[in-house]
This record gives sequence, structure tokens and C-alpha cells, in this order.
Amino acid sequence: MTSIQKVRSISVWIFIIPFISVNVCLLVITNFHQFLVPGVPIDPTFPYLDGGVSISRTVRNFPMYLLFKPAMFITSYLLIRYWLNTKNIINNFNRDYKNTKKIVFFGVGSAILLSVHALFLGVKFEYDIYKLFRRVVMLSFIVFELIAQAYLIKFFYEIKKDLENYINIIYLKIKRILITILIIVSIIAIPFLPFDNFKFLKHALEWNVFLGVIIFYLLTHLMWKKTNS
Repeated sequence: MTSIQKVRSISVWIFIIPFISVNVCLLVITNFHQFLVPGVPIDPTFPYLDGGVSISRTVRNFPMYLLFKPAMFITSYLLIRYWLNTKNIINNFNRDYKNTKKIVFFGVGSAILLSVHALFLGVKFEYDIYKLFRRVVMLSFIVFELIAQAYLIKFFYEIKKDLENYINIIYLKIKRILITILIIVSIIAIPFLPFDNFKFLKHALEWNVFLGVIIFYLLTHLMWKKTNS
């Protein structure tokens, strides 16, 4: 199926582009701080473990947003293509699947939310409602992603026997474990979000959930086998 090969090729870029862009920004602000806007964290940090800085503060200042914003717009475009081609794959196996519209809605919705987040990144308004809006958009992106991915994993397990010639089942199992962990961690983290006392914990969770979400797409690339049809 053509859609399988498209999903396979698109998904690896959905991992590579965000991963490289955000980590390059991290390296820049921790090693070349003399070129940056004052106030950007410059202390050496590995935020995946110590939560020393948030993703937003890493990428929102000049010149980092010149890399990060285009990367997110490209990723959003690829996400839309990914979920529309995934819809074609679902229809090929079960055209009447009841959750297809939900998968597409939350998948494409996550891409739109990512674009909105990137659009407003670096725009400085000292209003609490604006800060809340940015946080809600980012949180909604994660929620939409997790819902779409969970529904998709559920569908693949329902037709697992029909997929034997198309996928490596080991990666499907890893994807289920990953999405389960991400959902559990996200639910546990929600009560801590309003409190500043847990800043470093929230930052570390932000980086790791971000990494987990894009690893899902890397696993998608590895899961689908190369086919000629």
C-alpha cells in the first residue's frame, strides 16, 4: 500500500526535525550565551534529568526561534500528512471502523495546535490570560497526540492478525508500552502543573513527554516493513 510507505517515510522526519531543532537550541543557550538575549538560562543543564530549563524558554528567544519555529511548522505539516495517510491505511483494513474520525480529529488537531504554539512563541505580552493561553495550547497538543496515538494502537491490536505481513509486532508492543507510560505520567503530573514549587519537576516531565511523543513516530517508522505495493 502506498499509504504505508508514505507513513513510514513521514514518521521518521516527525522524529528527526523536532529532536534536532530543540536540542540544537539547548546546546546554543548553554554554550554560546554571549550571543543571546539577557535572561536566557546559561548554566549547563541536562533538562531531561534536572529540569534546569523549560522547552519554551530554550527556544523562544532570538536566534533560537529562527530555527525552532520553521521546524515546528514543517512538523505540523508532516503530522497532517501522517494522520491523513493513516486514515487511508485504516480504511484499507476496515472502512467502517468506528473510531477513524476520532483518530483523524485528534491527530490533525494536534498538528494545528502545534502550529498555533509555534506562531505565538516569542510574542511577549505581560498578561496572565496570554500566558494561560500558551500553556493550554501546549497541554492540548500533548492531550490530542496521546488520544490519537492511543486510539491508533487500539485499532492495530484489533486487526493484529491482518497486519502480520506489514509490521514488526515487537515495535507495536513497544509503542503500546510507551503510550501507556506517557498517559500515566501525564495524568499524575496534572495536579502539579499550577504550582511553581515543582518547577524543575515540571520541566523534566515536559522534556521527557516531548521525547516520548516523538519517539512514537520513530517506532512507527521501524514498525512498518518495506513493501513494494
